[in-house]
Amino acid sequence: MRDFASCSSYSNTYCFPQNSSNTLSTQNNVTCLYRVILSNKKQFLITVSWSKTNVSQSLYIQFDDNPSNSFKLSANSRIFKKKKGSKAIEFDDDHTKVEVFWDLCEARYNHNMSSPEPIDKYYVVVTFGSELGLILGDIDETKFKNCNGIAKFSLISRQEHFLGNTHYSTKAKFCDDGSKHDILISCHHHDHAHNSPVLSVCIDKKMVLRVKRLQWNFRGNQSIYLDGLFVDLMWDVHDWFFNTTNSSSSSCCGVFMFRTRSGLESSRLWLEEDKAKLLMHKNQDKVEFSFIIYACKST
Repeated sequence: MRDFASCSSYSNTYCFPQNSSNTLSTQNNVTCLYRVILSNKKQFLITVSWSKTNVSQSLYIQFDDNPSNSFKLSANSRIFKKKKGSKAIEFDDDHTKVEVFWDLCEARYNHNMSSPEPIDKYYVVVTFGSELGLILGDIDETKFKNCNGIAKFSLISRQEHFLGNTHYSTKAKFCDDGSKHDILISCHHHDHAHNSPVLSVCIDKKMVLRVKRLQWNFRGNQSIYLDGLFVDLMWDVHDWFFNTTNSSSSSCCGVFMFRTRSGLESSRLWLEEDKAKLLMHKNQDKVEFSFIIYACKST
């Protein structure tokens, strides 16, 4: 395990632009988990998942851990057919009335990594009764002027799935008042002395992690410092090298987690991100944010 001191040794090492032959991988799924606290103190966890393949696209929303309390918008093409609308849902367990509104008519996407998640000119809104519960995208709140107040909501987990080679590029924000950071994960054969792959992770073009002899150091963790927060960076690329149970490319995934923590906490040793555990602790005043990248090799 590496500590923050070892991480700082990379502070003056910069990541230069990639060679044109190193094509970035394609992002095919983004799943976000939000915690919503209503004015009556009732809390919900909302999962919002954007997915895309070569022939289809979908938006899936689920409330807490009950698949029956969910909503799905899908299309048999790369473009949603019903780009604007609403859907009412009543929970089976407590008869809570929820309504989902969406407008994707002019949504724009990040075409550089073929992201399924819009970046602007869209909105997805969830209301609980007469209260605005979750607001995503760009919205004119006057459209929902009949709603009584806005609930508190926060992003507590984000997962991104990539498929392609071993160059993965994305952006992440680790706290509400922080800035978005450019993240580049790359695996290359630059360790000429041992003729073995090297893993590098760069944030805002500065290298924060470099792992040599990756096939033997395929799992580990390191602490970094961003936006006044300690962030645990953990990686597991075992299946990049030793996946013998399934030859399909979708199973050859490396996993990278960035997770914030208090400076008083000890560094987490492993990638333990279980939605059931988040459900158990959703009533806590503060839930640390985690960002997970599933990096699947296509070759």
